[in-house]
Amino acid sequence: MNTPALFNPERPATPAVAGPRPAPFVIALPVGLDLINSNQRMHEKARARLTKKIRAAAFEAVSECPSLMDALAAAKPGVLFRRAHILGVLNPSTYGRRRDPANWYPSFKAAVDGLVDAGLFEDDDHTRVIGPDMRLGRVVKGGQIVLVVQGLEPGEDPLGYQAVTS
Repeated sequence: MNTPALFNPERPATPAVAGPRPAPFVIALPVGLDLINSNQRMHEKARARLTKKIRAAAFEAVSECPSLMDALAAAKPGVLFRRAHILGVLNPSTYGRRRDPANWYPSFKAAVDGLVDAGLFEDDDHTRVIGPDMRLGRVVKGGQIVLVVQGLEPGEDPLGYQAVTS
């Protein structure tokens, strides 16, 4: 049974705010990269080794993207985004099973750290990064994660959320 993908990173949702907005950057990690699922019980050294590989793969994916490298070169303060929203898309390796994309959070976190290493963000704390919001994508033989990074204006939230300040 072919179930349609719940999210297609090539056609992100329409932004919640009006006005022109630069296109998001779509950063695809290599197909078949070993990922970490929060349900896995693995030795801390094995987990650290996989985390390092995912982080390096994200860094490399940025360095292999000409449009990102051009944007980084043009960035004045040395980082590309002061604030951004990250959508994390899990492209599973097969159909036929229910999946919880949030279980791959350790993989998404390692990939976001790779984006910090590449200079997209100064840090990935809550003042600079919203997300990663995880979604299920299309089936890709071998599996894959994709990060969709959309720049935000100061105080802007992709869903229009207003934080309560007192």
